[in-house]
Amino acid sequence: MSDTNPIKIPQEAFGWYDEYAHGDIDRRTFMARLATLAGAGLSMSALTGALMPNYALAEQVSFNDPDIHASYETFASPDGHLEGRGYLVRPARREGKGPAVLVAHENRGLNPYIEDVARRLAKRGYLAFAPDALHSLGGYPGNDDAGKEMQRSLERARIEQDFIAATKHLHAHEHSNGKLGVVGFCFGGYITNMLAATLPDLVDAAVPFYGTPAQADVVGNIRGPLLLQFAELDQRVNATWPDYEKLLQQKRVTYQAFVYPGVQHGFHNDSTGRYDEAAAELAWSRTLEFFAKNLS
Repeated sequence: MSDTNPIKIPQEAFGWYDEYAHGDIDRRTFMARLATLAGAGLSMSALTGALMPNYALAEQVSFNDPDIHASYETFASPDGHLEGRGYLVRPARREGKGPAVLVAHENRGLNPYIEDVARRLAKRGYLAFAPDALHSLGGYPGNDDAGKEMQRSLERARIEQDFIAATKHLHAHEHSNGKLGVVGFCFGGYITNMLAATLPDLVDAAVPFYGTPAQADVVGNIRGPLLLQFAELDQRVNATWPDYEKLLQQKRVTYQAFVYPGVQHGFHNDSTGRYDEAAAELAWSRTLEFFAKNLS
């Protein structure tokens, strides 16, 4: 896939986008800051086009690819929002059961990029399930701005319970052989760490992409193995890593951590200007190798 960021975006713009994406500033403030760069020679359309997602770029595996079978499936979540729903993708030509991977989305619901990640995993032979934290509000609304507002309106603890219920549902699924991995991005990276710590008996392999650790009351339960993916320019998440690494070492958890030089938080998301093709492909190849080793 070609680079989605053909113009040179100043580093401060990526920082502002990260603040906006995580709710630290509102859209008006974000756009006002971008306008200061537009006045310095970059057009607003070029800036927003490079920073905002274009999900047409993120489809690496078509939804009607003959090698996969995709559908939506609900599950019970008694401690969360009572019922959850997710995108289930399984290898079309595999008979019997096989390993499964739960895909945890960012802080905006189940968008097309995350659905495509699930299809990529199914294409490689995994039963993939991507829950939508926004199901109780009608599901991902079709744009990230609204999705972020919707997810922010929900209690985080209940969202976490929905993902816990989804993990248990996937582990017991009729097409699962009981070997279970988790991969997640941004907020989903946190969810991945949380699930590895909360359900250490179910999660056989966890790959958080630029995710913060689980909360202090559960993080000590983690057993691994873990494959942790970080972006060099992601100061917010990277600041949490030294203490997390010390805990993993104290607990003798098996882990590998990679920091990809010169890339932004979100570098795997091929729908935005933060995408870095070389780093994303390397990180994904490592993810697939990790799952192959630990879920076989």
